[in-house]
Amino acid sequence: MQTNIERMVMRRVHLIRILKLIISTVALAVLMSVAALWGIGREVWVARVFENAPQNIADLPGFYVAAFAHTNIVVQALTILTLVSLLFLAREIARLFLNLFAPPRA
Repeated sequence: MQTNIERMVMRRVHLIRILKLIISTVALAVLMSVAALWGIGREVWVARVFENAPQNIADLPGFYVAAFAHTNIVVQALTILTLVSLLFLAREIARLFLNLFAPPRA
């Protein structure tokens, strides 16, 4: 038979486990990426950026650096936030696959 204290403690433990699953670092990275991309879409006419991009692949890096340098600070911050969150997400996915395919420890 469970006591009141034991029931309260177990309820909190279950709540923490559920919150840990819901609010994981991967979910946070995905949410940050989506929010930052949405913000960029609200601030910049993205279709025009792609239309103005040069056809020569060698000129693309210079074009995107110049486009980044000549935009406002909000778009620059959102772009950096998007890149950082996507890199973090890629790292977490790589760690997941490494742990998934790692041989079991003795």
